[in-house]
Amino acid sequence: MSYFCTKLFLSHYQMHTREEKLEAFGRLLDVIDELRVKCPWDRKQTNESLRPNTIEEAYELCEALIKDDKKEICKELGDVMEHVVFYSKIGSETGDFDIADVCNREADKLIFRHPHIYGDAKADNAEEVLQNWELIKQKEKDGNKTVLSGVPAALPSVIKAYRIQDKARNVGFDWEHREDVWQKVQEELDELKAELEKDDKERSTAELGDFLFSVINAARLYHLNPDNALEQTNNKFIRRFGYVEQHSIKSGRPLTEMSLQEMEDLWQEAKKIEK
Repeated sequence: MSYFCTKLFLSHYQMHTREEKLEAFGRLLDVIDELRVKCPWDRKQTNESLRPNTIEEAYELCEALIKDDKKEICKELGDVMEHVVFYSKIGSETGDFDIADVCNREADKLIFRHPHIYGDAKADNAEEVLQNWELIKQKEKDGNKTVLSGVPAALPSVIKAYRIQDKARNVGFDWEHREDVWQKVQEELDELKAELEKDDKERSTAELGDFLFSVINAARLYHLNPDNALEQTNNKFIRRFGYVEQHSIKSGRPLTEMSLQEMEDLWQEAKKIEK
């Protein structure tokens, strides 16, 4: 953990002054500058070589956020920030941009997209802010040319589906009554079952995608995060299956030798313990 993260938690979340924050950021810039010159590993890095590590750091931050582990969140935010500074350092070496350009461009964008704060527009709730945000993006000179072009192609599928639907909603393409979505979910489920009965793998895959897309749409309409929900279920399954596996180890019998009913009984025990 960094010096400032350690200091932060030892001081019980004592807030730093603006000067201390700027000093801390300047210290990070100095460290990256020095490592880029003196460290063989840092010296050889490129945008492409750093990219896989950046993805890993982003997921590690997400894991810390899901666990609501404040110390880990602080640590992982630092790791992500290091990558932002590192890419900016590489940009300065090629003469394309530096960290000041990155910060100023982001500040300019935030000011431009918040006219209800920095201009004369009005937005009385978060919903109106999001709607304005999408409309403003369409008007930006270097903004997205279409409503959905701003959704990164590399996003995980569940998050990508949610973002696609949310962006369409922001321009008015959405269900008038959210309860109607359940008819669509049932329709897609029936179509999936029909293709599965035909044993058509290609069509079944297409219908499975439609069904999952409709379920994610339902989650969005009811203000539920499907990615978080699925991750909670993943962790719940891991815990319960781990309980079954631990009892298997204690009994000296591998899982492959246990009956399905025996495993189901242990599974139900695990559920009762969690309650």
